[in-house]
Amino acid sequence: MAGQIIAAGGGGFSAITNDLALERYILGQSNNSQLPRVCLLATATGDSDSYIEKFYRAFNSLNCRPIHVPLFKQTPDLESTLLAQDVIYIGGGNTKSMLAVWREWGVPDILHQAWSRGIILSGSSAGAICWFQQGITDSWANRLEVMECLGWFPGSCCPHYDAEPERQPTYHHFLKTGEAQPGYGIPEWSALHFKGDQVFKAISSRADATVYQLTVENGLIKEVPLKMERIS
Repeated sequence: MAGQIIAAGGGGFSAITNDLALERYILGQSNNSQLPRVCLLATATGDSDSYIEKFYRAFNSLNCRPIHVPLFKQTPDLESTLLAQDVIYIGGGNTKSMLAVWREWGVPDILHQAWSRGIILSGSSAGAICWFQQGITDSWANRLEVMECLGWFPGSCCPHYDAEPERQPTYHHFLKTGEAQPGYGIPEWSALHFKGDQVFKAISSRADATVYQLTVENGLIKEVPLKMERIS
């Protein structure tokens, strides 16, 4: 069974709007069509209470059984808890700190087991870039950086591609200098859906949103728009 990962550029349950199209899409990929079990890892926010509350508010309105697993308070047995889920959702926040904590707790290996077993892995922002070789992150104050991530997918990923004015030019600069490998720019309310290590489709709940594949040719940025599937 090819593992599935749904990597969103931003938006979703933590935003002010009530657009839960991405969440519905993610739950719809589960093999459990009755009442899928979905677990939040909010490590990138330091297990923020307000972020976790938003997760429950959103997912309790959907047809699922939501839980969260803390890594900054008393932590349950991670392997048995995570591998019992149908969907695992990785929240946004500080990617560098999230990966450091994950590695201390052995989370990447458990998530890889989950992926290989067909558990849907998903996430937004930090929860999108973590799967790639490199991510464009604002983990550092006042600047964007390229950081090494889990490396399950080759290349780089830049979330919030249409939402923050510095994202596109900074990502383009990193690509031109070779600091960042070719990759994807994912806008708000949009996601890349991977099956195995291949892009299956690009999705968005917004009519004007486009995910781009970016490369450098003769010193110039080449943006190739992906065919989008609109979700609701």
